[in-house]
Amino acid sequence: MDHRARLALTLVRVVTALLLVVHGVARVRLGIVDDFGRFLAGAGFPYGETIAWAITLMEIAGGFILAAGYIVRPLAAWFVVQLLAGIYLVHGREGWFVVGAGRNGVEFSVLLIACLVASALSPPTARALSRGRVRGFPWT
Repeated sequence: MDHRARLALTLVRVVTALLLVVHGVARVRLGIVDDFGRFLAGAGFPYGETIAWAITLMEIAGGFILAAGYIVRPLAAWFVVQLLAGIYLVHGREGWFVVGAGRNGVEFSVLLIACLVASALSPPTARALSRGRVRGFPWT
């Protein structure tokens, strides 16, 4: 795989991971983690607020770890499951579009899932930028 393909896959992974980080940070900064927990409890999950905090902290810490290129496959799998749960619990009933022709639909979640799957399927050299194993990038 040439360095441009590795750079493209790395960019997809890093941007996707940072979107997850921002999502978790926003939930904390807006003070809505407990609201998320009450939603989960209302959906039948025991310990809804604990689960909400675990998901939020995983988005933040796991997102940074994913961006750095560590444990990419397990983290990508975790986030895919999390996004599928979000589609099932919230976005699926809202249709496809997030804005415009609809509201709060699945399209963004599907895009994130595709990016996570691409990251998980990428060769180790495209997942290992932070470990210095990728050659040919201007900053290495």
